[in-house]
Amino acid sequence: MALLPFRKRTHRPDSTAALQAFLQGYSIEVMPRTAAKVADFPALLPPGTRVYIAHIDGTPIDDMVATARRLSADGFTVMPHVPARLIPDEATLGDWIARYQGEAGVTEALLLGGGLNAPRGDFHCSMQLLETGMFDKAGFTRLHVAGHPEGNRDIDPDGNARNVMEALRWKQAFSERTDARMAIVTQFAFEAAPIIAWADGLRAAGIDLPVHIGIAGPAKLQTMIKFAVACGVGPSLRVLQRRARDVSKLVKPFEPGQILTELALHKAANPDFAIEQVHFFPLGGIKAAADWTAEHGGAEARAAAATA
Repeated sequence: MALLPFRKRTHRPDSTAALQAFLQGYSIEVMPRTAAKVADFPALLPPGTRVYIAHIDGTPIDDMVATARRLSADGFTVMPHVPARLIPDEATLGDWIARYQGEAGVTEALLLGGGLNAPRGDFHCSMQLLETGMFDKAGFTRLHVAGHPEGNRDIDPDGNARNVMEALRWKQAFSERTDARMAIVTQFAFEAAPIIAWADGLRAAGIDLPVHIGIAGPAKLQTMIKFAVACGVGPSLRVLQRRARDVSKLVKPFEPGQILTELALHKAANPDFAIEQVHFFPLGGIKAAADWTAEHGGAEARAAAATA
């Protein structure tokens, strides 16, 4: 009797363990008005969590600095947005940097274009902010920049990624000629495969900045669709649109479990994958995002936070 050859077993990472590992060191975004509704951040987030503070048009710098000061006092790593198109001039930029550092001990920032159709003053892009050298002179040690896995119609109106990629190559070169520790933090999306292809494309183009992938935290489907459309999310919006065809799901939270598990398994199988961390946009609320994350990978970190 002929013996059948044994199939070689391939290692398949455990999805639960992969997700837990992928979520370690995650960051989250707040706005001053949403942060004000949170009574106790240390009860929600692991110690040392990087908390980005979104600077929306119309938000006074006093509110930004006060939020940064509070979060810093609570033991978190604070990274305020610095939107180029909202800044009138270098004097204002210098004042913001000095206040963040002097009043809140901030040494990190996310530099953005800012989303306005036209600049309010001298700056129109994050590259101009970097070129001032003001962050380096002030002792900022980490500067993050934006990434767009599904493109950005404001930057590339014709739908290609030519201008976006050119800007990332410039930022890559900046990181190589300076001491700045840099990373790309992205807009959120809802499908893993296009994100994987985009991240691999960065490496193929010689861009080796680490990527912190933007993920929308749990939220009602209607809320998620509203934010996705407003933020210019691309083709992966179809994930939400397919779900919306089932009326019974419209009022149920849409959770990021599937996309994160797929990305986590890919990272476990490909350790050199460009995505290093997860960044949450808490569209359904900060507590909902923090609770979901603790349940799926940060339970032990939450326990440490509660006893610290």
